[in-house]
Amino acid sequence: MAETMQFDLVSPERSLMSAKVRSVQIPGADGDMTALPNHAPVITTLRPGILRVETESGMQEFVVTGGFAELGESLSVLAEKALPRADVDQATYDALVAEAQAAYSQTKDTFKNEPGPVDDAAKLLADMVAVGGEIGLSVKQPSL
Repeated sequence: MAETMQFDLVSPERSLMSAKVRSVQIPGADGDMTALPNHAPVITTLRPGILRVETESGMQEFVVTGGFAELGESLSVLAEKALPRADVDQATYDALVAEAQAAYSQTKDTFKNEPGPVDDAAKLLADMVAVGGEIGLSVKQPSL
């Protein structure tokens, strides 16, 4: 049996997964990373993307919109929103992009002369849009 680690994925609504896993591919805000057993301790923030979990029985995928991951003896991912990939259809994806678009528009109105927060919100919107292409849905174009 391959070496495993404890993995927990939770969102405010529910616990989505708690299992022994071989690896987890994390869409980190500073770049993607793969967490393996005995990985050095690290905490990272998440960007919108696909969280891929390799278990003994195969690969499971989840769409996450943000949050953070804490890796030590085990890996805990606390997602702002997380959905099993199989549950994300075109309407669900469109709603996620619309939510990111609304957050961008609000940030743009609130921080008129501060490019930092507006650029961050634009990046999150662009990442959410990219998720659609990555999972094979019709990509919704943002209004920047």
